[in-house]
Amino acid sequence: MEDPPSPHPSLRSGRAPEGGPFHHLTSPPPLRVWAWTVAALVLAVVATLLWRGSDAAATHSSTARPADVPPGAPAGVVSGAWSADGDLLPADVVEAGRVVVGSTRGIRALDPVSGEEAWRYRRDNAWLCGLTATDGVVVAVFRTEDRCDEAVGLDAGTGVRSWTRNVDFAADASLASTDRIVLAASRGGVVTLDPTGSSTRWRYAAPSGCRLLDAAVGDAGVVVLQRCAGGSAAQLRLLDGFGGEERWTRDVVLDEREEGRLLGADSLVGVLAGDEVRLFTAADGTLLTALPAGPERAVGQTGTAEAVLLHVGGALVAFHPQTAERLWEHPATGLPGAPAEPGEPAPLAVPEDGAVVLRDPATGTELDRFTVDELPDGGTATVVGPVVVLRTDERVLGYR
Repeated sequence: MEDPPSPHPSLRSGRAPEGGPFHHLTSPPPLRVWAWTVAALVLAVVATLLWRGSDAAATHSSTARPADVPPGAPAGVVSGAWSADGDLLPADVVEAGRVVVGSTRGIRALDPVSGEEAWRYRRDNAWLCGLTATDGVVVAVFRTEDRCDEAVGLDAGTGVRSWTRNVDFAADASLASTDRIVLAASRGGVVTLDPTGSSTRWRYAAPSGCRLLDAAVGDAGVVVLQRCAGGSAAQLRLLDGFGGEERWTRDVVLDEREEGRLLGADSLVGVLAGDEVRLFTAADGTLLTALPAGPERAVGQTGTAEAVLLHVGGALVAFHPQTAERLWEHPATGLPGAPAEPGEPAPLAVPEDGAVVLRDPATGTELDRFTVDELPDGGTATVVGPVVVLRTDERVLGYR
């Protein structure tokens, strides 16, 4: 008797149907598998969105090897080699062999010889409030909301981040620095930071009924100029740079229409009061001397161990750091910057009419001269190896 015909052709050939004999019975994955899959997708989307809105995603940075400034000195005649615009510039732009330049969103460090970018640090979700450089560290404060609330310390030579911390500074905060001290100042008061360790040293708030007109930091400490309601004079107060203790307070007569401006706190405390420059001793606040500020009042101050220097009335005038005795005077268009190698005695790089002149800080004797084509007035000059770097209010120029 013949076997009955197979119901499926593939069974007659001895082969299982494609997909196996029970493929039509396969069930969908368990519900928990679907739940895990959906959760993983949701987490991936959330992580992507959080990353895109995070500080890490909004930060763009690069680093470099430590600077290697070539030895030597500028030629007798130098000309413009590069220039860089800056929305915000530290008082001394040269630090650890780099030229530090700030913009609204971040910082660039340039090679002083070529002017090319060595490293950068940029924040797309924040605005730069203040910028300064000292002790081999670039310190910057950024604003993310209504206040300046984030501070960062970057190695000036390499751009490697040294530290980051939250702060609570007013939106009008500005930064200045001296050796081992960073000063953040606003109308309400001042805060000092350790540039290498990031910690807050101390705070000073303007007394009730008073407001700060200005603040400055230097070798003498931190000096504030404040005006209080009901007072006929402003108050000049010197605070210890590391502890914040008050050293002395003196009255400074200012015209009611004049705010007054601090020029410096290096050995002598300089104040621009109306059309007059006044120098006070750092020891006890005694007024030592006063001189006319000149019609434009474009006055600046800096200091060395040998002299306190004022750029006033188209001249650089050197004063004894304790007595304010006038030591020497020469025509100048600006101020000398800090030496490119901190801690080492160096001549002053004085910008003059058509030249940068190296002068002995104690005597003013000319030691060398570099003729410069188209040297702008009002700059601060620093010699870095074979390059003259000039900082103006809005840009930095390199000459070689």
